[in-house]
Amino acid sequence: METIGTATGDALPTGPPLVVRQRRRLALSGVRGHVAKGRDFTRRALRDWGWDGTETSEDALLVVSELLANASLHAGGCTELALTGGEFLRVEVFDGSTTPPLRQPAPRPGLPGGHGLYIVERVCDRWGTRAHEDGKAVWAEIEASRLTSGRPAGR
Repeated sequence: METIGTATGDALPTGPPLVVRQRRRLALSGVRGHVAKGRDFTRRALRDWGWDGTETSEDALLVVSELLANASLHAGGCTELALTGGEFLRVEVFDGSTTPPLRQPAPRPGLPGGHGLYIVERVCDRWGTRAHEDGKAVWAEIEASRLTSGRPAGR
């Protein structure tokens, strides 16, 4: 089945919604409850982009939580959360520290700490850091195809 565009009469693709490259930013400098606010912000973006309701979208929310918590615990707080949607979901957490994050070689079962970047690495397709004029951004990416074709959450 094919859908015809109203303005041009051209065939439009059918299937999951296509995501045109979009960017959303949330200022978090000095904000209380930034992890919860970041998750809510991300949940709305995933819903708007047609990427909600799958296990992978739940993984994306976990990644946001981990990166925001790490910035708070190890980098003096986060200043901004940026989400980019397109061929992939890119999550960027900005902080004021120039010190790169250190992933523990293997988290120690039953002990707190050292699990955040390990989780990010296991769930995402890519992750890394980049310097900017006021500190750094820690970023993680999940391919869009995983967000649209994942199993429904909770199943």
